[in-house]
Parts: sequence; structure tokens; C-alpha cells
Amino acid sequence: MSYPGKIAVMGGGSWATALAKLLLQNCDTILWYMRRDDRIADFKRLRHNPVYLSDVEFDIERIEFSSDINAVCEAADTLLLAMPSPYMKEHLKKITVDLSQKCIVSAIKGIVPDENAIVTDYMQSRYGVSPDRMVVIGGPCHAEEVALGRKSYLTVGCSDVELAKGVARLLEGQSLRTIVSTDVAGIEYGAVLKNVYGICGGIVYGLKNGDNFLAMLISNAIREMQRFIEVAAGHTDRNISDSVYLGDLLVTAYSKFSRNHNFGAYIGRGYSVKAAMMEMEMVAEGYYGTKCIYELNRRLGVRMPILDCVYGILYQGVPAQKAIDELSEHLC
Repeated sequence: MSYPGKIAVMGGGSWATALAKLLLQNCDTILWYMRRDDRIADFKRLRHNPVYLSDVEFDIERIEFSSDINAVCEAADTLLLAMPSPYMKEHLKKITVDLSQKCIVSAIKGIVPDENAIVTDYMQSRYGVSPDRMVVIGGPCHAEEVALGRKSYLTVGCSDVELAKGVARLLEGQSLRTIVSTDVAGIEYGAVLKNVYGICGGIVYGLKNGDNFLAMLISNAIREMQRFIEVAAGHTDRNISDSVYLGDLLVTAYSKFSRNHNFGAYIGRGYSVKAAMMEMEMVAEGYYGTKCIYELNRRLGVRMPILDCVYGILYQGVPAQKAIDELSEHLC
């Protein structure tokens, strides 16, 4: 089998929608799994996603929609996973099709809750997918800007460089460029951590602690990310200043499109965690990622004062300003 082959988008949110739009620039047709039949019917009728990025129109004749996850998995050679990480297991547990010979592309910027595992590790252990058939997509990219056709970059990671290049070619377009990497685990852990730090940046913004402090926070966050990735993913020749690490961190910490930043800003303004989650229209994956990385780090023992600060606020009820004041003593 020559991958990527027939590709299926798995998920119906904003990131799935933006990626589907990119794929249709280079693919004649795609498969698209969405959980709800009513959403599919509305999509076909309106010619756009009725809930996310609704100003982006599609040629629906080139899309094979289905709410039958097994039918989609059977028909596809490559599955592009683009659902929020907290719901991934719920979706995939319905699958009875053998996935071991499929190519899996993870566009999930999160970790698998309860498993505390990055997506590629989970797909290997649970579904027997070989590491050389697993691809990850990293930022810095917000779905909204990709859909608007603004200049953007994606990093495509795989241990098989030729497969990474093949997936990259399917995503490239006039306004989107791709970079190829072999640092699969590093990209995945970085994508989880930048959400955690995005929440912290939002909290600082909501508390009105100022741009000077926020800059200091993020300069410490990239070093904290590097320390953790070196232990959790091993030492490679990665450059933590590359766009998939530092760039994705910056856009998540500062952008108005960052759901994690916005979630943190609500908390900084005095909302409870529960109230902040209710205000959000989309999932802030950093909430779940914070707990997963915190639990992982109990075993790894990396010094991570920013992670500990965010965990204290989100899960231990520490007042936001108190936690940030204590954190400030550890920044340098």
C-alpha cells in the first residue's frame, strides 16, 4: 500500500473543518466522519459546517460524509484524527475495523485522558499501528486563520520522512507552507504543554499583570517545555526555537483565537473554573492536559513551576493571583 492513499477526516470541529478545506485543494475527494447525522444533513444543505467556521464554503460533491465510523475506517487508507483529545477514546472505542495497517495522522493537540499518553503511543498500544505509519501535525496554526487563507505554517512529523512529505503535500497551498520533522513525540508533548502555558498566559492577562510579566512568563515557559520534552521524548537534535515549539507557544499564549488563552483570561477575571468552561464554546484542551502532564511528571520529576502553578489554580482551588505571585518568585 502506498500511503497516504484515500484520506478520511475524523471529527466535525473547527480544526477538522480547516484541515478538510486544505485537503480539498489537493485531493479529488475525501471521506469525512461526523458523529451526528443532523450535522451532516445541515452541512450538505448549507454547503458549509453549520457550527464551526460557517463562512467557509465547500464543494460537497467531493465529500463522502458518514456517521458510521467503521464504514469510514474500512474505506480509508489514512485517518486524520481531528477531534478534541478528551473525546478521542469515546469516538474510537466504536471501531471494530483493524487499524493496524492504516496510516494515522494526528492533528490532536492534546493528550489522551486517563491514559496520560500522547496519541501516537495510544494508537500503537491500543490499535497496533506501527510508529512508521503514524504522522503528527503541529502548529503554529489556528483553524480560523487557516480557513481565512492567511499565511500559515504547519510542521508534519513522522519517523518515515517520505510519508511525512506525502502528507505535507496534501496540506500545502498558496497560503500554507509545511515543514517536515522526525521529532514525533517532541511535537506531541509540545502541543500539550503550549496549551497549559496558554492558559497561564490568559490568567496573567485576565489579572492585568501586564505585558512585561507575560513576556517573562513565556520566556520561562519555553525553557520549561524544553526540560520536559528532553526527559519525556528523549534527546534529539530538536531546536526548541523552531516554529512547532516556540511559535506554537507564542500564538497560543497571545492570540485572540486561542481558546486556552481565553479560558485562562476568564479565570484571571475572577470566574471559577466551572464558570469559565461554561463560557467557552469550544474545548480548552489545556485544562485536561494540565492534569495529564502533572500526573506524568510525578514519575519523571522535571522542575516545572509553571505547570504546578496552573494545576494548583485549576485543580486545587488556589486563588489565581496568589498562585501567580508565588510563581513569580521562581521565574528568571
